[in-house]
Amino acid sequence: MRSRSVAALPVGRRTALVLGVASLAGLMMLCWPLLLEPGEGSRLDPPFLFLLLLPLVLVVVLAEMSEGGMDARVLAILGVLAAINGVLRGISAGTAGLELVFFLLILSARVFGAGFGFVLGAMSLFVSALVTAGVGPWLPFQMLVAGWVGLGAGLLPKRVAGRAEIWMLCAYGVVSAFAYGIFMNLSGWPFLLGVEVPGHEQTQLSYVAGAPVLENLHRFGAYVLLTSMGWDLGRAITNAAAIALLGPSILVTLRRASRRAVIVRR
Repeated sequence: MRSRSVAALPVGRRTALVLGVASLAGLMMLCWPLLLEPGEGSRLDPPFLFLLLLPLVLVVVLAEMSEGGMDARVLAILGVLAAINGVLRGISAGTAGLELVFFLLILSARVFGAGFGFVLGAMSLFVSALVTAGVGPWLPFQMLVAGWVGLGAGLLPKRVAGRAEIWMLCAYGVVSAFAYGIFMNLSGWPFLLGVEVPGHEQTQLSYVAGAPVLENLHRFGAYVLLTSMGWDLGRAITNAAAIALLGPSILVTLRRASRRAVIVRR
């Protein structure tokens, strides 16, 4: 029978459940400004408990995903790719939105699968934070959202090949670039602009506690357009250009490595 490769880091039912719960918790932490309904006269405090728990949740997810599914060869490839991504992010440093960390993440997840992509995304941002001295309260969010980027790339249709595959990955690079920027903006929006309260003048971009979701979404959309859309566009262009130019050769190299590192079933 014809041999076929399986994911470098298989995602079983239990792992998928843990990943789903962690993603839901992370999404709630990111979207808490849109979900919170404070009572009249009550004090507004962000859910700092969730912020403290998010790193622990990530550790549990990574440990669960690596249990029984990561041998020495896969671990070596993961370490090399995470180190390369860390150096690439240190070189680009996000100047004008030019971030080189995501295109290799997308290509690697395409070859090695969704589970590998999630772990590589989280580890790449962790390594790059150590390289660039970017460790802070934003790091767990960066790791989680980058993990989602890798997870999504690994879930793209497998039957697409050739030029169509490159076009698909370029399109995903553009969409994921804007999605990453939106989620990261959402994580810091209330902290950067403050919370609008009665009797105190705030900008039209500030978060209004207890306001209708559509009103806060309008304010947040204006905030994104005015503050970071240029950076997100730069990230999207970088992803698409790097995948279009380097994607074919990198995919060949990664697939050659995967034949040695990934379990093969017959």
